[in-house]
Amino acid sequence: MARLNPTPNVFDLSGRGAIVTGGGTHLGTAMTRALATQGARVCIVGRRPEILADAVAELNADGLGVVSRVLDITNSDHVDQIVTEVAAELGDLSIMVCNAGASAEDTFPPDQPVQTFVDTLNSHLVGTFSCAQAAARSMRDARIGGSIVTISSMQGSVASDPRLYAGLDLTYRSGPAYQSAKAGIIGLTRNLAAELGPLGIRANCISPGFIPKDTANPGFVERGRRGNPLGIIGEPGDLAGAVVLLASDAGRFITGHNLIVDGGWSVW
Repeated sequence: MARLNPTPNVFDLSGRGAIVTGGGTHLGTAMTRALATQGARVCIVGRRPEILADAVAELNADGLGVVSRVLDITNSDHVDQIVTEVAAELGDLSIMVCNAGASAEDTFPPDQPVQTFVDTLNSHLVGTFSCAQAAARSMRDARIGGSIVTISSMQGSVASDPRLYAGLDLTYRSGPAYQSAKAGIIGLTRNLAAELGPLGIRANCISPGFIPKDTANPGFVERGRRGNPLGIIGEPGDLAGAVVLLASDAGRFITGHNLIVDGGWSVW
């Protein structure tokens, strides 16, 4: 069963091993920082070694002790291999954050190639399943319980508003492939919670809202700012509290939950 933290600080993650997929960029780096700051030993994984190296250097400049491994989450055999190796290296794997997922260009539905849809589902949804499955095996075999945190999106719960993108020179838009994959992650997480609960393994989802990677397009940013009741733009650090809550003993009675962190966008 899941271990209880004997210290008064229920957010303390000291001694716990964690993997963050896609941990070298944007939201993944922010969540890695949050976990490591609470004492977790974190390994970030991703496809691009140069991105991982830059993130590790940035994080470890603050004394966080983060390590990295190259991993393609669409290769289930590679996922199994790396999760097994990292669990042995860290001496414990009780936290898995399934954040990685690559998206092809999501175009207007009538014009979108079916292969684009399939590729996006394979990366986001199937990749998340492979990582969660490998982590669950490791946690089960070690008999330590644990926490699996998947990353969806507010657009896994509400439709993307085409007006957010209309008339702007953008390289990407959220469309049917991305939204279907993110909705699937929410459903997958609920099933994992039901199936893995007897092993002391919790599974929860975080659905971030409008947290742009690039703020260079002022029109896009302003539309995003006006899109939620708080009237502010989300930042990667806004996920810090959510991921620590769900990974730590502070969330020991929370499983199967989808925590939407969107400034209220989805209440409209």
